[in-house]
Amino acid sequence: MISEGGSFMRGMLIGGGFCVVITLLGHIKVGHEHGISHEHHHIQAPDKEQVKKLSEAERVELSQSMRVYCIILVRPKDLSQWAAVREIWSKHCDKVDYYSSEPMKVFDSISVDTNDMWTMMRRAIQKAYENNKNEYNWFFICTPSTFAVIENLKYFLLQKDPSQPFYIGHTMKSGDLDYVDITGGIVLSIESLNRLSAVFEEPEKCPEQGGLIFKMAEDKQLAMCLKYKGVSAENAEDSEGKDVFNTKSVGSLIQEAMAKNPQKVVEGCCSDMAITFSGISPNVMHVMMYGVYRLRAYGHTFNDALVFLPKPDSDND
Repeated sequence: MISEGGSFMRGMLIGGGFCVVITLLGHIKVGHEHGISHEHHHIQAPDKEQVKKLSEAERVELSQSMRVYCIILVRPKDLSQWAAVREIWSKHCDKVDYYSSEPMKVFDSISVDTNDMWTMMRRAIQKAYENNKNEYNWFFICTPSTFAVIENLKYFLLQKDPSQPFYIGHTMKSGDLDYVDITGGIVLSIESLNRLSAVFEEPEKCPEQGGLIFKMAEDKQLAMCLKYKGVSAENAEDSEGKDVFNTKSVGSLIQEAMAKNPQKVVEGCCSDMAITFSGISPNVMHVMMYGVYRLRAYGHTFNDALVFLPKPDSDND
C-alpha cells in the first residue's frame, strides 16, 4: 500500500482532491498582462469556452507551441525523491535534465561540480540555456521534493508571450526584494533567460559566488540578477486569488483547510489550477500521480479543448 504516516483517509483525500484539480480547468478568466513592478498581478489562464471556439488546426498549433524544459536540481541526499520524480511527473515535460552537485552513477545527470546551491542553479541555467535556447520557450526549475502538473502549467501560460520577460511562481518578500520561492518551482520565459544570460557576464551585478559572510539563498540571488535586467517576480494566482505554485504539501494544505473550514476542504485547500506542491515524499508522489492522471469516475467524459503531450519518445505516462 502507498501511504505516509499510515493514514488511509489522507491518501483518499489526496487522490480525490487531485481528481478535482485535473478536471476543473474551466473556471478561470483572462488575466492581466505582465508589468514590471513590485505589485503582485493575477496571472490567469484563458476561458475554456474561448479555447473551444478555435479551429482544430489552431488548437493543434497552440498545443504544440507550448514546450517546457524542466531543470531539476539534485544532490546525493535526494536519491529517493530523484527516483520518484524520474518515474512520475517529469515524463510530462517536453524535456527534462537533472543537474547534480557531483557526478552520479545511479542516474544520468549533468554534473555542475559544486555544493553551493546558488552556484549550482546558476551553472545549471547556463548549461540549459546554451544547449536548449533554440528549442524551448519556457523553462521550469525545481528540486526533487516538488510535484508538478505540467499540463496545468502549459494551460496557465497560454495567454503569455515567451518573447517577453516573464518570471513567475510563488513570490516572497525579503526587504525591498520580491523573489520567487524555489520551493514551489520557478518558471522563466526564454526572454528572461536571454537577459539572465547577459547579466551572468557582469560579475559585479551577478556574481557566481555569494557573500563570504552572509550568504543569500539561491532564489534571492536569482531575483537580484533578474532585477538588473528589468525582470521582476510575479505571483501566479487563479481568478480567486489562490496560489497555483504551492510551497507546502497537499497534506499540509488539506489539514489547514480542515482546521479553518471543515465544510469546504477542497475549496479551501487548493486552486483548481494548481501547478505545484512541495515537500512531497516519494510515496505521496505516487498517490498524487494516481489522483491526477489515473483515477476517473465511470460514465463521465472529459472534453478539454487542448491536449498537451510531450514528444513521442518521452515515455509520457
